[in-house]
Amino acid sequence: MTLETCHLIGAPVDSGKRRAGCLMGPDAYRTAGLARALGDLGHSLRDHGNLAIDIPAPDGPAPTGQVHALAQTIAWTRTLAEIAQRTMAEGLPIFLGGDHSLSLGSLSGVAAHAAAAGREQFVLWLDAHSDFHTPVTSASGNLHGTPLAYATGQPGFDGFPPLAAPIPEPNVCILGLRSVDAPERAALEASRIRYHDMRQIDEHGIADPLAAFLETVAAAGGALHVSLDVDFLDPGVAPAVGTTVPGGATLREAHLVMEMLHDSALMTSLDLVELNPFLDERGRTARVMVDLAASALGRRVFDRPTRAYD
Repeated sequence: MTLETCHLIGAPVDSGKRRAGCLMGPDAYRTAGLARALGDLGHSLRDHGNLAIDIPAPDGPAPTGQVHALAQTIAWTRTLAEIAQRTMAEGLPIFLGGDHSLSLGSLSGVAAHAAAAGREQFVLWLDAHSDFHTPVTSASGNLHGTPLAYATGQPGFDGFPPLAAPIPEPNVCILGLRSVDAPERAALEASRIRYHDMRQIDEHGIADPLAAFLETVAAAGGALHVSLDVDFLDPGVAPAVGTTVPGGATLREAHLVMEMLHDSALMTSLDLVELNPFLDERGRTARVMVDLAASALGRRVFDRPTRAYD
């Protein structure tokens, strides 16, 4: 196993939607033992603490009249892009969210680093939603539903930092879709993004589409950003998310994805997003997410502590 310097970056972003609570996510991951789990695997760690932004003046009228906390999200995007680009040069950044709008910054930052290094940037998006809206097309006005549109260079992001390196649509793979509205579906179908909904996964399994995507990344010598949303998982496994959608990935399917990522040695950055500890059951979801991150970084089934048998 290749050992990494893991940079834990707390991103208490809570501006991407109207339901509060994700700002507590970074500390919940720490309390659930993320640093210890990765340290036990031999990785070195640097915890950057929780980032902060200068709270901007209240948002003025947005172009659609309904975009939520636009100025705050733009400020977070700028801050996260800067630290993403910097820490990519020093190891493997793990962004502890925070809602999924944090990926507006993490994606743009890692892609800028990859472009400067002469590498293609790829993205594995593990999510019930495609997050391919723009501020103009979003009916809810919640910017946690827009990161993939921004990172791939779609129009409608006036006021956001210009992208140094838009990610080509074919370099994006979404696994776990099961909640996509009609306008977003039309945009996704017109794009060249790879996507696999839960029916496809039920019928054919999760390993084959992931393996095919990882082969593409490897052939290109690409950098791979993985964005793991709590709602990728079935809410029976991980209830602490404000956007629960029944019928998600099982715990075993999720661990298989993470184990395949580790086997590939391709992952270069990671988001852990949409954990809302206010909705959790005694830290259950936080522990699940920590276990999945540990699987992506080398933990095997025989490494997990179990009761001794007489």
